[in-house]
Amino acid sequence: MTNLAKMIDHTKLKADTTEADIVTLTGEAKEHGFWSVCINPVWIPFAKKELAGSDVKICTVIGFPLGANSSKTKAFETDQAIKDGADEVDMVINVGALKQAQYDVVLEDIKAVVNEAKGRALVKVIIETALLTKEEIVKVCELAVEAGADYVKTSTGFSTAGATAENVKLMKDTVGDRALVKASGAVRTTEDAENMIAAGASRIGASDGVKIIGAATGDTAASDY
Repeated sequence: MTNLAKMIDHTKLKADTTEADIVTLTGEAKEHGFWSVCINPVWIPFAKKELAGSDVKICTVIGFPLGANSSKTKAFETDQAIKDGADEVDMVINVGALKQAQYDVVLEDIKAVVNEAKGRALVKVIIETALLTKEEIVKVCELAVEAGADYVKTSTGFSTAGATAENVKLMKDTVGDRALVKASGAVRTTEDAENMIAAGASRIGASDGVKIIGAATGDTAASDY
């Protein structure tokens, strides 16, 4: 796999994340050449200092992990995150609105983040595939494209299941060349990552980035995030 490290958002999103964890995460990202670190917004300023002088990007999450914030809150959170130093934002959709077929609500919610980030940061839309039917996956991918998002993303890693190659393929088939796909959640090995990429993913979100690219971490208990 050519430059697999540059396809990985090296991730640490658990509630008990500490400053020491971010030091480790950013250090690994620099050492192994990952595309970004994906962290909760509170850690952006600290991570920015740790990554100074490197080309590692900062990815953060918006409305995470439930997506049940107001659109105004998501827009504000996006603006603050970018001001703090985020290069990319991964926002969670309003899943309940999608399940109720309130498509205008979902569209406007995504647009609130896309419009705030426009020209400032790349936007990935987390659709939480484990909670959706195939028809809903197709619909929300279409809405994300309509809203102007850069990526559709499978999962938060905090729901009932993570990414599957089947869902990644469905998402890529839906968005075509209009957007990219990020696979996240339960991507733990090199084989997992390669399967997601073969299915159409352009980015991988995982806490096991070091393990995925074949280096020994000694951390056999690592989970999705």
